[in-house]
Amino acid sequence: MTEQGTLVGSVLEVDGKGTVRMEDRFATDVDDLWSALTDPGRLARWIGAVEGELRLGGEFRARFTSTWEGNGRVDVCDPPRRLAVTLRDEEGETVVAAELTPDGEYTRLVVEERGFPLNVVAAHGAGWQAHIEDLEAYLVGRPAGDWLARWKELSPAYNDQAAGLR
Repeated sequence: MTEQGTLVGSVLEVDGKGTVRMEDRFATDVDDLWSALTDPGRLARWIGAVEGELRLGGEFRARFTSTWEGNGRVDVCDPPRRLAVTLRDEEGETVVAAELTPDGEYTRLVVEERGFPLNVVAAHGAGWQAHIEDLEAYLVGRPAGDWLARWKELSPAYNDQAAGLR
């Protein structure tokens, strides 16, 4: 439940590569949140179009609201707790992992993307937070925000975090 102006993420350097970590709580149960992260129809309502074999070892194609487009593979699928995918585009490969944990009437979600160059870690941080905020809006029945405008608003704070990594 992100309040406007609150950062839910952090940017890190791991083995010389960039990592973004987002952590937030959602007012829904773990099964509903899992479905929002894995059902193509629901994914389209907050992050983008995903087509293909969304099962362990399956290959898929994705087009996110952030304009990212590429291919992926499902590496870990442990419903409703853990999901990990490898994303590939012309710039390289990253791993996105999600962990869901029941937390009373809420579900805690941790999303990490790792494996990209350090010079883009702040952009990924702002982008993932905008996606997480769109997920929250979708789950409570609000329309997604203007992804690009929110990315621009968040970028200075993530640039400040990333400055210590260079």
